[in-house]
Amino acid sequence: MTVTQEPWWKNAVVYQVWPASFKDSNGDGIGDLNGLTSKLDHIKSLGTDVIWLSPHYASPMDDMGYDISDYNAINPQFGTMEDMDNLLAEVKKRDMKLILDLVINHTSSEHQWFKESRSSRDNPKRDWYIWKDKANNWMSMFSGSAWKLDEQTGQYYLHLFAESQPDLNWENPETREAIYKSALEFWYEKGVSGFRIDVCSLYSKVQTYADAAITIPGAPYQPSWEMCVNGPRIHEFHKEMYEKVTSKYDAMTVGEVGNCSKADALKYSSAKEKEINMMFLFDAVSVGAEPTDRFIKKAWQLTDFKDAIKSQSEFIYDDETGELNDAWSTVFIENHDQPRSNSRFGNVTNKLFWERSSKLISMLQVTLTGTLFLYQGQEIGMTNVPLEWDPKEYLDIQTVNYWKAFLKDNPSEEEKQKRMEGINLLARDHARTPVQWDDSTNAGFGDGKPWMRVNDNYKEINVAKQVNDENSVLSFWKNAIKLRKAYSDTLVFGKFKIFDYENQQVFAYSKTKGNKKVSVFLNFSDKEVDYTFPEGELILTNVTDGLQASQHIKEGVILSELVKDYLIYKS
Repeated sequence: MTVTQEPWWKNAVVYQVWPASFKDSNGDGIGDLNGLTSKLDHIKSLGTDVIWLSPHYASPMDDMGYDISDYNAINPQFGTMEDMDNLLAEVKKRDMKLILDLVINHTSSEHQWFKESRSSRDNPKRDWYIWKDKANNWMSMFSGSAWKLDEQTGQYYLHLFAESQPDLNWENPETREAIYKSALEFWYEKGVSGFRIDVCSLYSKVQTYADAAITIPGAPYQPSWEMCVNGPRIHEFHKEMYEKVTSKYDAMTVGEVGNCSKADALKYSSAKEKEINMMFLFDAVSVGAEPTDRFIKKAWQLTDFKDAIKSQSEFIYDDETGELNDAWSTVFIENHDQPRSNSRFGNVTNKLFWERSSKLISMLQVTLTGTLFLYQGQEIGMTNVPLEWDPKEYLDIQTVNYWKAFLKDNPSEEEKQKRMEGINLLARDHARTPVQWDDSTNAGFGDGKPWMRVNDNYKEINVAKQVNDENSVLSFWKNAIKLRKAYSDTLVFGKFKIFDYENQQVFAYSKTKGNKKVSVFLNFSDKEVDYTFPEGELILTNVTDGLQASQHIKEGVILSELVKDYLIYKS
């Protein structure tokens, strides 16, 4: 019998680094490549196989590097190409791999391509971007219109994000070839092992550029996703990118898709389709936020969260057999665009709940099928910033523009407070505070004043305080990742099944592969819960009072029939 070797990236644990906030090596207050290199041993110690480096390219930094002015240059704030070469060498020396962010839906307005494009209507690169005589009602992701009038040429250019991020025209084959050569081939030849592909479902727009449907009554601009997301040629573009570039390398590609149907999910990530290896879906991270406004909190129950986990997982299973098909997915709950998961889905009102919430998220992630992604600071349980912070402390362009637009309507103090509560729970800024390395000045981030304020709780939550504590969140993550690798056949590749679905306190599910089974019980409430367990061997828990990993669990015996927290056992 032939044994099929799984691709290396399926079993991988990926650690995302947001360079500006990771580690500052030269005292200018901004994290950099050398700072990352200095902390590679920390990343490796977690059990990490791959580092995903968020944009490090030359950029005016209007959107923290997602506005690229030169794909083949390093942002001087982050270092030099020599620093990048050294980082690559040190990563490989530790038997890890490096993947980069691929931002090719748009460039910076400072990119040479766009400077030429906007110089005149008959410039050879005019059609490399999307220009129209009239603007429609499409809304930018960063508030306001998605169109900007260029006074010099009298036309509007499309920017689904910031005004300084004009969308590239993927309908033009010459543009696509330039993207492949500059943004992909250059870095593959440097030795990177793949890409996280930014907003990879947006490249193909419906070419009528008609007005979007009215989904926010009374608003001058409307969400345009039905005209832009998973567009008519999107799969054609990804197949071409794979055929012309990616297929030539032993690479890993993960696309930020967001939301799509099961049919589209299979088109993106099925091996036979030859597009991308896996995708980020937003079902889980969207729980608790209004679909049309990410800063408005929405009430949710645990069954909503269960549905979301199931939804973003089920496309990789065959409808008839229930077994894995040839598609693949990701396991993540934090990244640079999301708030801290323990603040969002757990409880950080006191030290006990903070610790258990952080460990709960760990147990959830390490037991789900797909490639595991961990975000910087998550391994020590970093939290959202305090509600008391002034709105001026929030620096992300999405938050800043949103707050500015909100204030235009002269809201009452009560309305401001309510909206700030939403921002304090859901803003991207929370992921971008400097990593808390120790309890010294600036949390050990660097000698200079950090570009963004350090979270006030850095003296209590930091790497140095946890690294030698066997009961810390950091130690728990390390053990949980070891467990995932030890039981990879069931945890990474096993069949996922929820049971006790209606329970609004405990998230219970099993992972099965052949005759092997692991069951997981996660108590999302802040109370002890009566629960009955089947017989099995305990392999991980964060409740340490009297329990040992070698003990056998029998029905109704665990902690006097109380689920104090979160268990994993095998049967």
